[in-house]
Amino acid sequence: MAAVRKLLAEGKFHDATVDEVAKRAGIARATLYQHFGSRLDLVDAICDTFDANPALLEIRKVVELPDPDAALTDTIANTVRFWSSEHAVLEQLYGVVAIDPAARDLVDRQRADRRGEMQRLIENLDAAGRLRAGLSARDALAMLMLLTSYESFRELRQAGLSERKVAENLERSARELLLGGR
Repeated sequence: MAAVRKLLAEGKFHDATVDEVAKRAGIARATLYQHFGSRLDLVDAICDTFDANPALLEIRKVVELPDPDAALTDTIANTVRFWSSEHAVLEQLYGVVAIDPAARDLVDRQRADRRGEMQRLIENLDAAGRLRAGLSARDALAMLMLLTSYESFRELRQAGLSERKVAENLERSARELLLGGR
């Protein structure tokens, strides 16, 4: 997995063969094929490592906080923390999603997972009567997905904002869009 992460961070994974990954990992090709039959399996294994990321684990907890305002703040902060901690890998995967089935699969699964967590958060905000008047839960979810997307994170980082400033800007935007500034 370290070899795959390094290749991704270097921007070389998508051109690398399974043989090259094995060589980089210092193992025999047969050993690699024993555990991972394809490049898709290698990317699947990377996805499994995301599931253990502390920021992602925290998101799964904080969406259920009894204080929906704190849940919104903590969810956005941890989403930014997750994007930041996996940026080198995700930048490569998101960059080739149109041409690499392995990357597309990982991104689609990641989005579905994020949608599930954001749906839970919106349901809690709605149940607490915190959503802006006239805003449907469906529209609120769409806005929150946009705000918490990797693409939004990447754009703000490329604009020169620090991780802390990205989180602050996204939280402020979420409060204005979802809660009416409350």
